Amino acid sequence: MGETRVDLLHLLEDLRDAYPGGLEETILTEIVANSLDSGASLVAFAADPAAATLTVVDDGAGMKRRELARFHDIAATTKTRGEGIGFAGVGIKLGLLACEEVVTETRRGATHVASAWSLASRHRAPWKWVPPPGMVGEHGTAVRLKLREPLSPLLEHGFIEAVLQRHFQPLLDPAFDALLAAHYPRGVRFAVRGEVLPRLRAGGAGRAPLAIRVGRQRKPSAVGYLVRSDGALAEDLRGVAVSTRGKIIKRGWDWLGLFPSQPERVGGVIEVPALAECLTLNKADFIRTGPRGAAYLAYRKAVQEAVAAQLAAWGDAPDARAEATRRRRTRPLERDLEAVLVDLADDFPLLTALVERQAGGQRRLPIGRPDGHAGAGAGSLAAVAQEPAAPGEGVAAPAAPAPAAQGALAPPPEAPESAPLPPTAVPQAGRRSGKRPAHYALTLQFESRPEHDALGRLAESTVWVNEAHPAYRRAVASKSEGYHLALTVAMALAPLAVEPEQAHGFVTAFLTRWGEALLRVGRGRGGASRPSPTRPHAAPPTETTS
Repeated sequence: MGETRVDLLHLLEDLRDAYPGGLEETILTEIVANSLDSGASLVAFAADPAAATLTVVDDGAGMKRRELARFHDIAATTKTRGEGIGFAGVGIKLGLLACEEVVTETRRGATHVASAWSLASRHRAPWKWVPPPGMVGEHGTAVRLKLREPLSPLLEHGFIEAVLQRHFQPLLDPAFDALLAAHYPRGVRFAVRGEVLPRLRAGGAGRAPLAIRVGRQRKPSAVGYLVRSDGALAEDLRGVAVSTRGKIIKRGWDWLGLFPSQPERVGGVIEVPALAECLTLNKADFIRTGPRGAAYLAYRKAVQEAVAAQLAAWGDAPDARAEATRRRRTRPLERDLEAVLVDLADDFPLLTALVERQAGGQRRLPIGRPDGHAGAGAGSLAAVAQEPAAPGEGVAAPAAPAPAAQGALAPPPEAPESAPLPPTAVPQAGRRSGKRPAHYALTLQFESRPEHDALGRLAESTVWVNEAHPAYRRAVASKSEGYHLALTVAMALAPLAVEPEQAHGFVTAFLTRWGEALLRVGRGRGGASRPSPTRPHAAPPTETTS
């Protein structure tokens, strides 16, 4: 009989690489996330550069002896999936990569125990019970990281403060207290070097509050703000951040699928506690499939509409008429994509993430429609009525009309700047209506990036076409824009579908299917094939990709 062996070092390194930030940043954010999941109201940090140690103490519920013993098993957890923002104590476990030793002390009722843990080899991470060093008060958990590198940023209090402010900004802003009170009834404080971090409202005079409600609930299920600066914001403050239970998961404009006319001047934060149920296993991103994925995409669409309306109120939205003109030019190609990607999914299995499988083995691509809707299959979400804004809850952006495609901006109804604007309604899960559910699949959008050589890029579910590229300008001048867009989509999807050395074959296959789809789309309606002026007949693929 054989025995399964685990390369712990390799496993921990892979786990580290699953997070977008650096190792030290991930260790800090995950330790805090697990403290918050334990009900902590105070998380204190103390670094000792002379001893190369970082000590983190919380006043949460603590653990029992058997729970601490199980805690040393990789990926072990006592939490229910979807009810927390931390993953299996991964912060402390990743600490094994950077530490000579990790000491964990916990106190819960009459239980007061501690352990010492280290990575002895690639396959062994032994731990032992040790006398509690006395880091914990009446209840809670503490960890002491003995770092291998004496110059580690984990020993810098400035680095610790910056990470807390960047990743847990809603917990440091009193404007989010009312929404987060259900999850943190005692509030949350962070102390660094014995001093509690100040809690301030960000944004100042340029701040525009937003409130989003689900169904007919009187209380907002998501709140936040946008802020517009007279000059360029710092790099880590640009774009909209989405947070759940105080932890920021994503930041920027790409995840939202829209850009203001001056994206470097606009930032903001949206807190959606319900999205904790939609987090991926490592809590570093959101699920995009199944009922949980549908809930995330529904909230994403609601945030899109609220942000788009506020940008329009500021006069910071792209020209809606020009956007509508470009959308009309891309609709024929999007119709072709339905057939192309469904066919390619058999030969390139990684594309199945963009293809929805239906009963009976059929597949389809829920691509964008001119009215902003598409079939969403099981778990679809339907929009519900709006509620009037409650007094004192701040100004919210008006509900924008459904964009032409996900991320496209449509002109909102005009309203005086001084008048209070109603909050945006969020599609509610589990309810059906006569209308098709909101679009959440692949779309084409345009951006100007003259400094980039790529024809386009894939971000979330959007292919962004670089209209500043000389090849795009030449395609427009020669009335071959449709063919250029097809090539751009193929090259943007290639890194998702195949390994780099196989990209040429994928692009060739894509363009071949795209050329075939020209006839298929025309005949699918019972008539003769007729070429579209925006979709010239495909040239041989080998000529395009050579």
